[in-house]
Amino acid sequence: MNDNTSPLPGPIPTAHREVHCADAIPWMKERGVIAGACAVTSLPDVSELSLALPRWRTWFLEAVRLVVESVSPESAALFFQSDIKREGRWIDKGALVIRAAEDAGARVLFHKIVCRRPPGTLTMGRPGFTHLIAVSRTMQCPDVLPIPDIITDAGRQLWVRAMGVRAAAHAIRFARDQAGATTIFDPFCGVGTVLAVANALGLDALGVEKAKKRSEQARLLTVKTSDL
Repeated sequence: MNDNTSPLPGPIPTAHREVHCADAIPWMKERGVIAGACAVTSLPDVSELSLALPRWRTWFLEAVRLVVESVSPESAALFFQSDIKREGRWIDKGALVIRAAEDAGARVLFHKIVCRRPPGTLTMGRPGFTHLIAVSRTMQCPDVLPIPDIITDAGRQLWVRAMGVRAAAHAIRFARDQAGATTIFDPFCGVGTVLAVANALGLDALGVEKAKKRSEQARLLTVKTSDL
């Protein structure tokens, strides 16, 4: 009998998903740093929170800071944000992310553009693109990134306010391959696009969503790797 025979391989472990139905701000304050996590998220705009514009700006800046502080200094936080038009002026949400991140001691790793409409399309006052901004407190950005500066195909959009699945996959591959994340954290997960893409790419996912119906959807949503 050969005592050195190897055991038969067991089942391939599946990625885990955890979704909390809660208000993300107090949840992040209570939870603190999430070990092994990289944050990938999109913060809600003023129309989703029913706040006056000055209060929303204050809320937004605090939320970005908490997201940055929810991951270790060596990890990163990635934000998808589309500009908004209110009271006759444009609000650059990408600039707000960078300002709040810098106040939290982070620096920009990269700033990409995701097309919401084909380049050259007139959007009639609606944003035709989304900012994809990665920040970190100590991580160094690689000289070469496999992410185009302009992402023209965001992929299938699983909810009216969700990011496309291919755009999300770009962010999550960066988190996995460059930041070494084992978990993707989305504190404003909506119906769960980021969580589903993270699981499809082999990473655990942790989400927070205040709306009960959307949090239930976020627990069940799946995507095909062929869509990424």
